[in-house]
This record gives sequence, structure tokens and C-alpha cells, in this order.
Amino acid sequence: MKPRLQTSLGQHLVLTPQLRQALHLLQLSTVELETEITTAVESNPLLDWEEPESISAQPLSERGNTQDQDNTRQDHDDNGRDGDVEPTAAWDGDDGWNERGSGGGQGHGDNDGDGDAADRMIQSESLQDHLSWQLHLSTMSTRDRNIGIALIDAIDDDGYLRESLDDIVAALLPETRATAGEVAAVLCRVQRFDPVGVGARDLGECLRLQLEPLRVDTPGRSVALLAARDHIERLPKLGAPGLADALGCPPEEAATALQLLRSLDPRPGAQIGNVPHDNYVTPDCVIARQNGVWKVTLAGSHFPRVTIHRGYEQMIQHAGASDAGYLKGRLQEARWLLKNIEARGETLLKVVRCLVRQQSGFLEFGKRALRPLTLREVAEEIGMHESTVSRAVARKWVHTPRGTLSLKDFFDSGVGTEGGGEASSTAIQQMIRSLIEAENPRKPLSDARLADLLKAAGVPVARRTVAKYREALHIVSSHERVRIA
Repeated sequence: MKPRLQTSLGQHLVLTPQLRQALHLLQLSTVELETEITTAVESNPLLDWEEPESISAQPLSERGNTQDQDNTRQDHDDNGRDGDVEPTAAWDGDDGWNERGSGGGQGHGDNDGDGDAADRMIQSESLQDHLSWQLHLSTMSTRDRNIGIALIDAIDDDGYLRESLDDIVAALLPETRATAGEVAAVLCRVQRFDPVGVGARDLGECLRLQLEPLRVDTPGRSVALLAARDHIERLPKLGAPGLADALGCPPEEAATALQLLRSLDPRPGAQIGNVPHDNYVTPDCVIARQNGVWKVTLAGSHFPRVTIHRGYEQMIQHAGASDAGYLKGRLQEARWLLKNIEARGETLLKVVRCLVRQQSGFLEFGKRALRPLTLREVAEEIGMHESTVSRAVARKWVHTPRGTLSLKDFFDSGVGTEGGGEASSTAIQQMIRSLIEAENPRKPLSDARLADLLKAAGVPVARRTVAKYREALHIVSSHERVRIA
């Protein structure tokens, strides 16, 4: 076959730099986002800090009217759904935290936002914590959940499962007897958790896990899958021409596949890292109730606001060719950053508004009214992927009338009730706590009696489940709670 040159027209980029930046910003906490913005301003001359407006520049009456207009734009409709909101107005609004969220600290719940500052410190989260949270929200049997816990414990910080399935089977004994096939089936479910690619046993499988969720018509996807499966070890030496010969595909397709593979993350577990213990929580959103309607706004005043440096932008027209090229490139980077910050705010608003709609009872009455909610339900309602929702929820906090809460507090697994509905595990724990607080101190309720009372209330749970929830609440057994009046 005689080699020849030919030209073709097509689009090859899939994970563009701006898309990777958007995903990166979405999973950052508020403190990390502030650091990211500060670093960008220091390194990019086209970015500049936005000067705060003087308080005295606007009369108090006009500020009040402006505030009313902003509140009107953020209102939900009569059915509890969100009204039409201009995302940039919510993101850039002045005094969004001090005024719109001022009523949040006067809650009547059990976690007041004005309490001990140590309670509002950022909790460090490991990769195992992040995966265990998703496992807790997954619908599976107790047996499969125990297998999932063993698999997550065996995953290293880079997101790889270094131990064999036979070792996992041996580690489960004697409590759980499972086969390698059963462990492999649960591993397939763990591999669909966020971050994408976690739970892989080698680099090729990690890359394939990241390629499979892409659309079938993604340029280079099919060739990249074959390369990751059969030629991952020889790929650095093969290059695009060698890969094309090995797979029998055109060199252009091989080059596109290599470009797609380079855009993937070979260490997906490293995305989830520990947060320093001396960082305090800065809420991303504010949930407040006005005129009987729950409203969600971004805590915009806590974010350093940046803008395009107009002086350097105008300089592009008069600069030389080399200087103009440099300034244009930095200007494009600055615009990407501003756009992705705005997109991050819009995504957070969508997720938090969905949580408010689903968990309005939790905001009203506390943990007892928390209903079962999973990432998949939220993702389906707002039209996003589960991994995107997981990134939006991770290490994000919201200021509510019940204090400053983590967005993960709005999610919980469920237990079927006799009425055909579901009760969250957190709600069941609160029911157990209430029953124990009201018990006769001379005749405390046993776990079996608590199970009977819960069953009479329409929540059938086993005695061992009651014992597990009681221990999670740090409540001692009945014979240790005996008190002589």
C-alpha cells in the first residue's frame, strides 16, 4: 500500500481546556475557589479586581428598591418552583449575603449558624469517604453493601483497586461469603461512582471507564477504547502512525484517539483531596424564607469579583503582532474563567433549588422530616449527569434557618414503609432518639421494643437495624440506661 497525503475536515476536540476548567471549578470548595481566582488574577494581566461600589453612592431608598427587585427575581412561583432568574444578577448581586441571608442565623433548629465557630470548620474528606457516601445512597442489598465497603477500603488514593478479587473475597470472611463473580458485579457499580474512572484495576481500564460514558458519535471514541484495551502499554512507542497500523484505521482517526486519551485523567482519585483543618466554612448559597416561600441565592459577596482589565484590552488594537497575540490569548483565558465561574453559580443554583423542593420538610421541621433522596433523582430532575451533581455537592455548604449545613446533609438513603412510601435513615434515627428520650428511666426500651414501636408507626425495621442506628447516635443499650427515680 503506497503512502499518500490527504486532507479531511472535522472536529476533534472533545474535552476542551475550557470544559476541563469548568469541571475543575465546579468541584472546588469556596475557599479553594477564592485561591484559584487569586492565582489567576496574579498570573493574567487581563484580569483585574472589580472595585466595590461605595455604599454612600446610592441613596438608601434606591438601595431598598433595588433589593426588592432582586428579591422578586429570585422568588419561586406559587407551586414551589423557581421563577425566572438572571444567573449573572444572582451571581454578581451586592450584599447578597448580608441582607438576603440575614434571617438565616435566627433558626429554631438544632444546629444554629451562630453557634460555636469550630462546628463550621471544613471537614476533611478522603476518597474513601466520598465513595462511601455514594455507596450509602445506592439501592442495594446489605450483602452487596458489605462487599462495596470492602472494595472501597481497598481502593488507593489514586483511585485504583490494587488488590485482586480473590483477596477481597478472603477479606470478607467469615461475616460474608461471596464469590469472585459477586464481587466483580458490585465493583461494576462502584466504578460508576464519581470521580469517573475510580475502581479500575489498571491504567487501561481506568481510561476505558472514562471513555464509555461519552457519546457514541464522539470523534475518536471507538479507536481510543481499542487502544486503551489492547495497546496501552505500547502506546507511547507506537504513536499515531503505529496505532493506525496496529488497528487498521486511518492516521487521522488514530491521532484523534490519542488526543482524546491525553485529555483523560490517569489518576482520578487524586481529584478528591483532604482540606486543611484550619479552614472555616464559607457557604456557597443562602436559603431563606420570605413571605412563606423558600428562596435560594448565591452568597455572592463572599467571592472575590474579577473583571476584564479594560486598559490592556484596548491595548491589543495598538500593540505589535507578538504582543497582540500574547494579549489575545490571555484575554481568551480571562473570558473562559469568568464564564466558567458564572456556569458554576448556575449549576449550584439548579442543584440547591432542587434540594429545596425535595427537602422543604427538612427545612421546616428538621431531620425527622428528611425524605430519602439520591444523586440519581436530582440528576434526572435537573437534566444533568450524576457525576456532575456529585461534583456540585462535594464540599459545598449552604446557610439556612437551621444553621450552616453541608449539601450532603440533604441526601439520605431510604427504608420502605408499610404505607408504600419510604422513610430516610436519618428520620428513623430521630424517631429512635425521640422514643428513648420519652422512655421511663426505670424501664428503658429495648431494641426489640423500639423495633415494635417503629413498626406500629408504619416503619418496619429489624432489631439489628435499630441497634445499628442507636449506636450511630452514641446511645448505650437499655440495661446501661436504667436509672432509679
